Amino acid sequence: MAALNSFTITKSPDDVYTLHIEDDDGQTLEFEATYEQLDLIQEALEEHLEEEGEDHDLVDDDDDVDEVDEL
Repeated sequence: MAALNSFTITKSPDDVYTLHIEDDDGQTLEFEATYEQLDLIQEALEEHLEEEGEDHDLVDDDDDVDEVDEL
């Protein structure tokens, strides 16, 4: 299985978001997404991080991060 290397999210002038996901081999996938789809992704990530954070201390509630586009 490929490992995630980086990702970016860009927004076009007509409000279309594009996700660029790159693996450790340099292969890049592009996906178009709506704001609503990105919101669902965010909610799913938050749920998983909260569950894992309890066991692994991955989530720091004191961090005020507004935008993270790339690993």
